[in-house]
Amino acid sequence: MMDMRATELPYYEAAGNEIALFEHAWKNQLPVLIKGPTGVGKTRFVAHMAARMGLPLFTVACHDDLTAADLVGRHLIGEGATYWSDGPLTRAVREGGICYLDEVVEARKDTTVVIHPLADHRRFLPIDRTGETLVAPPSFMLVVSYNPGYQNFLKGMKPSTRQRFVSLRFDFPAAEREESILVGETGCDPMLAKRLVSIGRALRALKDVDLEEVASTRLLVYAALLIHDGFDPIEACRAALVESLTDDVEVAAALLEVVLATFGK
Repeated sequence: MMDMRATELPYYEAAGNEIALFEHAWKNQLPVLIKGPTGVGKTRFVAHMAARMGLPLFTVACHDDLTAADLVGRHLIGEGATYWSDGPLTRAVREGGICYLDEVVEARKDTTVVIHPLADHRRFLPIDRTGETLVAPPSFMLVVSYNPGYQNFLKGMKPSTRQRFVSLRFDFPAAEREESILVGETGCDPMLAKRLVSIGRALRALKDVDLEEVASTRLLVYAALLIHDGFDPIEACRAALVESLTDDVEVAAALLEVVLATFGK
């Protein structure tokens, strides 16, 4: 869990009306669901919006073992006494901030019971272990995200949960926007950004290569950072793109061919 109070605005380049939609949702006390592939800017967008609106941000990376108690809080023992420790969701409600549950479908099902009262008109959080019922202040906002590509029968989001949210769909940026993101994030030369984006788009278009995930904008940023710092372009792409996408030696060789077509000597 990360509690962040940004002192400066994290870099983010809008694709459409997502900034305005997020602001209107917050003003109207509506929860927001962001769906899209890995590494396309979902988490960065939420951080940008929290800083833009001057709100504390509590980010939770959801996983298989995440329980409702991890979000709400639990009693702990220290110095011979038992005391209550708020979880990130409870802190966000108390402080009127944003609670962001990243990849929410990865969490255990009992977390759904906790977020439902906060994701509709009730906007309250019952804490059974302390007997409290916290009413969320107007500034509190619940934001969740997930990758639809990873959904399966056991880990899909129930319609009864999904329909409590205003939803945003994120996807890979258009070429010009992705180039601008690389330049803005890393300070790299625009021509380098263009070449990396062309590699990224070529990797995403491969039909005969079995990949769980395709090259994300995040990985292109990593490659740009390494190259901008003086690292060899081919080796930078091998480390940031090829080896991050597959463990299969033959698939890695096929991906490297795309890199060599652009940076080959």
